[in-house]
Amino acid sequence: MQAGKILLTRERFALTIERLCHQLLEDWGDFSNACIIGIQPRGTQLSNRIFERLKVLTDNPSIDYGRMDITFYRDDFRMPDGPLAPHPNEIDFLVAGKKVLLIDDVLYTGRTISAALAALQHYGRPDTVELLVLVDRRFNRQLPIQPDYVGISVDALDEAYVKVRWHELHGDDEILLFEKKPI
Repeated sequence: MQAGKILLTRERFALTIERLCHQLLEDWGDFSNACIIGIQPRGTQLSNRIFERLKVLTDNPSIDYGRMDITFYRDDFRMPDGPLAPHPNEIDFLVAGKKVLLIDDVLYTGRTISAALAALQHYGRPDTVELLVLVDRRFNRQLPIQPDYVGISVDALDEAYVKVRWHELHGDDEILLFEKKPI
């Protein structure tokens, strides 16, 4: 496997998540009448960490938190090598009238977020929706979608690939940039 360029190490990774949480505190306060929704599968590691840290920082253990699958809302749902495998939705609340924070790991073309916005409508009509991403690939957007909160911005060519590694899944926290998608 090819080696990737390290964009964030474990220490900077943790600092970035902490910064994002403090930005959210400034804008959202104690998260009353608000909820956090992680986009499955890759946005859930980040949303889990943000949710757990915000419970401590806000002293509010009852922040509404869910995980949403967007498989059947994607425009590439029927792939040439077979259909994508869905994950269970884990949202036990309505978003009607709430401020919603959508969380994903990497914003690339914007198609995942578009699908998430469509899926979100099944849980009610939110008051507002904001987007938090760990990595924003700024120059590769196909849809007019921009994040409200960004961990880091990466300017990379189309063939480049950003890989977020999580301690819970990969043994360490880091963000890597590859010239081409690793095999």
